This record gives sequence, structure tokens and C-alpha cells, in this order.
Amino acid sequence: MNHTAAAVFAAAFTALYVAHSVGDHWVQSSCQAADKGLPGRKGRLACTRHVVSLTLTKGIVLALVVVLLQLPVTALGLVLGLGIDAGTHWWADRRTTLRRLAHKCNKTEFYNLGAAGPHAPVAHSGKPAAHLGTGAYALDQAFHHFWLLIGALLIATV
Repeated sequence: MNHTAAAVFAAAFTALYVAHSVGDHWVQSSCQAADKGLPGRKGRLACTRHVVSLTLTKGIVLALVVVLLQLPVTALGLVLGLGIDAGTHWWADRRTTLRRLAHKCNKTEFYNLGAAGPHAPVAHSGKPAAHLGTGAYALDQAFHHFWLLIGALLIATV
């Protein structure tokens, strides 16, 4: 086992995971969140702005970890790792793409869980039930986490 690569992977994944959460929830603007799934130019630009700010956030956090821990990474590994993450993040955040993937994977019911509409869960009062999120959000984050893992592997091994 290559212990150095394993340590770089662990540090890179941790940095990417934390930066993903910060970038997706704190750095992303409300406008980007609302518009990134819209059709056409407006949606593509909003999604692009979101992914650029998210990738910058990940790059800054990752750079701090690499420098402070003196991790042996290559420029190519960093470009490939951050690049695959950015590309897949943009793809999923256009929303229709991830919804189609969920449908193809027989996850439509889970994807729609917690969403507003005629089948949304309601409390005994008849008002919308409180929930911690939606199936769409859970699938979105799981998709992103998978690609964070692939990005960290590229950073650690290339």
C-alpha cells in the first residue's frame, strides 16, 4: 500500500468535502441557486457562476491543506481532480440532467420526496410537514460526494 497516496487522498477528500459544503451553501448566491436550473442562457450562466465560485472555494481550501501539510501533489492531479469535480457539478446542478438520471435509475419516487406539490407530505394540521430536505437534494449531494471522491483520488494518484 502506498501510505503517502493514502494520506494525500484522505487530506484532499476532507478538504474538498468541507469546501464543497461551504461553497454550495454559504458561497453560492440565492440568485445562482434559484436560476442555475433554468433553461437557456440565464440558467447556464447562473450555473457557471456558481461552479466557478465553488471551484475557487475548493481550490483555496485545498491549497491551504496542501501547503500546510506539505502534501506531494502534482499540478496535473490538481487540475484533473478539480476539473472533473467542476464539470460533474455543473452537469448535475442544471437539475434536469440529475432528474433524468434519477428516473433512469428508478429513483423518481425518492427524487420527488419532500417536494412541494399535490403529493407533498402534510402534517395533521393539513399544512406542509416540516422536513430536513428533499429527495432531489439528497441525490444531488450524494452525486457530488461521489465525484469529490474521484477528484481526491486523481489528486492523490496523478
